[in-house]
Amino acid sequence: MNDETIARIRKFSEDRDWEQFHTPANLAKSLVIEAAELLECFQWSDNEYDLQHVKEELADVMVYSQNLLDRLGLDADEIINMKMDQNEAKYPVEKAKGKSEKYDKL
Repeated sequence: MNDETIARIRKFSEDRDWEQFHTPANLAKSLVIEAAELLECFQWSDNEYDLQHVKEELADVMVYSQNLLDRLGLDADEIINMKMDQNEAKYPVEKAKGKSEKYDKL
């Protein structure tokens, strides 16, 4: 997300005095709830879904993710790159390419 979008997310919560409710646990719960609502978009079909509804639920997941990053003082780029380093080590291209097995089964 760009800085303008992040600032808008922050302002939305600040204007409503909602930071008081943004404990890490509450945000993690909300994130999972919104992720479940995203999954619900694909409940009965992998191919037929309402793209607008998918966008709305995915946006909710991203907003709660940003709120959790803020609450914990984390940088999205830093933690994503940390995780990508771990994933690249666990799933080397020569072993994982074209396979869906978990890293310990490669």
